This record gives sequence, C-alpha cells and structure tokens, in this order.
Amino acid sequence: MDIRHKALLVHLLTASGAVLSMLAMLAAVDGEWALMFLWLVFAFGVDGIDGPLARRYEVTRNWPAYDGVLMDLIIDYLTYVFIPAFALFKSGLLSGWTGWFAIIVIVFGSVVYFADTRMKTRDNSFAGFPGCWNMVILVLFAVQPHWTVILGIVTALGIAMFTNIKFIHPVRTERWRAISLPMAVLWVVFAGRAAWVDFHPSSWAIWGLVITSVWLLLAGAAQQLIPERR
Repeated sequence: MDIRHKALLVHLLTASGAVLSMLAMLAAVDGEWALMFLWLVFAFGVDGIDGPLARRYEVTRNWPAYDGVLMDLIIDYLTYVFIPAFALFKSGLLSGWTGWFAIIVIVFGSVVYFADTRMKTRDNSFAGFPGCWNMVILVLFAVQPHWTVILGIVTALGIAMFTNIKFIHPVRTERWRAISLPMAVLWVVFAGRAAWVDFHPSSWAIWGLVITSVWLLLAGAAQQLIPERR
C-alpha cells in the first residue's frame, strides 16, 4: 500500500474516536456507566496507538490535507473531559453544589489547558495535569470514595493543570518508559475488566487500577524530584 494511503488510514483511525465518543455519550445518557466506560477505554486505546502510527507514516507530510493534531484534540476533549464530567455529575457521585463545582472546574479548566501552547515539556511530558479526567473518573467509579475525597481530588487536579508539575506521557516520555508503558497497557486491561464487571468491588481489577493510576499520576513529579543520571 502506498505510504500516502497509510497516512490517510491513520487519520481515519484517529477520526474513529468520534464514533466511540458518540457511543459512550449515548450510554451515558441512558445511565449505563459501565458501557460508557468500555467505549471510553476503547477510545483510549485508539488514542494510544494513533500517535506512534502518525509519526511512523509522517501524516503531516504524506497527507497534509487533514490536521491530525486538531482532530486528536477535538476527540480528546470529548472522551477525556466532556463525557466523563457528564458521568460524574449525573451519576450522583457528587450532588448539589459539589457536582456543579466539579463539572465547571473540569470542562472550563480543561479547554483552557488544551489550548495552552506550553502544555508540552522538552521530554514530551506534560506541564501540569493533562486533563485525563476519563482515567480519574473511571477510578472514582470503581473505588466509590466519600464525596469529600472526590471533591478534593477534582479540586487538586484542577489546580494542578496550571502548575509546572510534570505528568508523563507513557508512550513519548523516554525516561522510565520501560515501566510506564507497561503500566499504561495494564491500566487499559484493568479499566476494561472493571467496567466489564460493572465495577464490582470484589474484582481484582480495582486494585490494579489503583496501583497503575498512582504510577501514571506521580511518575512525572518523581522524575522532577530525582535527578537523571548522565
């Protein structure tokens, strides 16, 4: 197959995330949270592989008519931010003023962050929490902590979006990638399993989600604290 056609197929793979986001939204409207998260996990998987494929087939060079970065940002906002925020609000995990506060922090803060040209660091990590609310809220659904804990986490991460705290990209951040990439793959497996069993509290996937999430959340800050050996 001609490389230009391969580049086009990568763009179309990215665009398929819009279909997955619609399927997730339809499930969310019906209150089918487990199904919603299954679709979001599929979307997360697509988002994880389309970037490396885009770089491999040089899509900006071989099919420049489509802006893959813009396409990716649109879909990321739907799947990482908008739909998870809707689920957090409508599920009742946060009610009353706490729910309103959370969705405003999430959707407003994230759209500003996504537009920030300083969001990427030199090592392809993120400066500030990168708005991965789909991951955070899925874990909250699985663990079901007290509403004060949920509110505290949303507030802390909302603030963290506008700090210089580093958050790794599990594929593109080279330092500790031998650990971070398998952790990200395991997170997808645990998330899919947890959603498949409707977040049953006895599922082994819950502990796996917590462990992998802690690593992905804190590895970047740990890299800032631990100097890299030359």
